[in-house]
Amino acid sequence: MFDIVSVGHFAIDSIFLPNRNTPFIVLGGSVAYASFAARRLDATVSVVSKVGGDFPKAYLWWLEQEGVNLSGIVKVETAQTTRFELKYSNNLSNRKLRLKSKAPPITIDDSPKSLKAKTIHIAPIAGEITYKVSKKLRSCAQWLSLDPQGLVRSFDEKGNVIRGSLTDKRVLELIDIYKSSLTEIKAVTGRSTQKSAIKAVHDYGVETVIVTLGMKGAILSVEENVYKIPAYKSKRVVDPTGAGDVFIGGFLAEYIRGENLLWCACVGSAAASLVVEAAGPTFFGEKAEIYRRAHVLYEKEIKQ
Repeated sequence: MFDIVSVGHFAIDSIFLPNRNTPFIVLGGSVAYASFAARRLDATVSVVSKVGGDFPKAYLWWLEQEGVNLSGIVKVETAQTTRFELKYSNNLSNRKLRLKSKAPPITIDDSPKSLKAKTIHIAPIAGEITYKVSKKLRSCAQWLSLDPQGLVRSFDEKGNVIRGSLTDKRVLELIDIYKSSLTEIKAVTGRSTQKSAIKAVHDYGVETVIVTLGMKGAILSVEENVYKIPAYKSKRVVDPTGAGDVFIGGFLAEYIRGENLLWCACVGSAAASLVVEAAGPTFFGEKAEIYRRAHVLYEKEIKQ
């Protein structure tokens, strides 16, 4: 029984940052960022993923050293790992995303037969998880969490990401916790405003809805209560990749312990403020620093 199992493709990311001619080549994928954040807060974590023969052994070693269980990783030697190219604007506020290769989809048979978790976090990045797989995962966890970013992406012939829509909305009926950016929740629901999009997700029976707003923080909506979660001011912002994934990793690590939802969100925001201070999923700070920043946020007046 794991605390948190994240399901989705690992990736190999080429991250182009301003004022740098060559990219950082780093381990990517929502499952990597969410898992590292949850481990830093002492949650037991595992990943269900599929990679190609080109997936570096060094990444597997690193994941194991961080305490991530790898029993759910399927390596297909004849396939390629999902790879993305990310190019950021000078102020890091915008990025262009291009798919360079894609691993085979994750199937029902890929998850360990004995899979059990307090929370399973479904986090596709390139459409690799179907409703059928999600429905199976629902039976393996007390709570089911979803980040739909990979379900609302489509790609042109050059691999450039085109924002699409959520074609199979039945997945929303399965989940307890929803997390996405504002752009993505509008794409998922087809609604034009933040308020109406959040309501639309709740209408599917989702109890907790989180909308990340980058440097503006996040919105937490649960039952009739809506909270504005501030962003902690980072010492510096080097690479914003994965901040939303770290947010949900931190949130879930506290959620499975029965903590106050407001506190869970503040921990998520605090963790996200640390990962952006370095390139890739390399820097999460110490647990004590995450909690210190979370207490600063929690003590602010954040209910709107």
